[in-house]
Amino acid sequence: MARPKKPKPMHAQEKLTFLLSLVPFLIERERVSVTEVAEHFAVDPEQIREAVRLIAVSGVPGETNTYQYEDLFDIAWDDFEDNDQIVLTNQVALDDSPRFSAREAAALIAGLQYLSSLPENADRAAVASLMAKLSRGASAHPSPLAVERTESDATLALIRESVAGGTQLEFDYLGSRGQRERRRVDPLRVESMDADWYLRGWDHLRSAVRTFRLDRISNPRVSSEPISHRASDVTLPDTLFETSDDDLVVTVDVANSAVALLADYIPDGADREQLDGRVRTTLRVSHYHGLKRLMASMAGVATVVDPPEARRAVAEWAAAGAARYQEDPS
Repeated sequence: MARPKKPKPMHAQEKLTFLLSLVPFLIERERVSVTEVAEHFAVDPEQIREAVRLIAVSGVPGETNTYQYEDLFDIAWDDFEDNDQIVLTNQVALDDSPRFSAREAAALIAGLQYLSSLPENADRAAVASLMAKLSRGASAHPSPLAVERTESDATLALIRESVAGGTQLEFDYLGSRGQRERRRVDPLRVESMDADWYLRGWDHLRSAVRTFRLDRISNPRVSSEPISHRASDVTLPDTLFETSDDDLVVTVDVANSAVALLADYIPDGADREQLDGRVRTTLRVSHYHGLKRLMASMAGVATVVDPPEARRAVAEWAAAGAARYQEDPS
């Protein structure tokens, strides 16, 4: 009868990597069999037993630079010897590592909840696992919370369905000039800028990549037509907005520290004149309504200089907003 082959010995580097992976694996599962661990790491069960015995005599010396009981890992030896079960009963130095506060963990979990709704984040099981780990690893239990749904959530859900099914998405779109057209696109990517969300997709009406703001999309539906373009098939521009011959040119003064915030709107080769801590340059916008929103997001750091109709549009819009906060004279 042939003797079973001995497991191939690990080199020092391989053994260190293996141990560094094994410890967090054991901690996360609390109780696990030797067989299960061996299958997970694709090694012989005896190698797992040897590693556990090594872990049990490993640790970090205390303030006296000597090893006391609490400075070493420990396991439930009876379970290990009699039942081939691994249970860590003492963990070294891990509880002393920095942890997120309950508020920090809650903020991260809220962000992950929102990200999990986006179509490109297909592996939502991994996101859910990360949220659970954040909750367990915080210094205190995070406050229960939920991210408020927005009007764009239903559209995001259909985009996700379209991406998962590999089918085209159809919708009515309100363009920058006020025209409404039925569009049919292959969804490629969802991106955000400030408080707005945008869909970038291959537009079959224009036979090119186009950007659509989600709050201008209405009556969306997933079609039965398969997509013909994927994100890996086309080159997406680095900037979110593409210029066109119909764009309006606006001159602005912007603080040096805020120029990067307008990078998507400043055309390549635009002049930039330094004026006492500010830069005078030009933007390209599709309409003045979008310019009003843009300037409102940069109050105090950007000013419209020219043309006069652009200045007037922004000033009137700001005045109308301020008037709503004035007290009723009656």
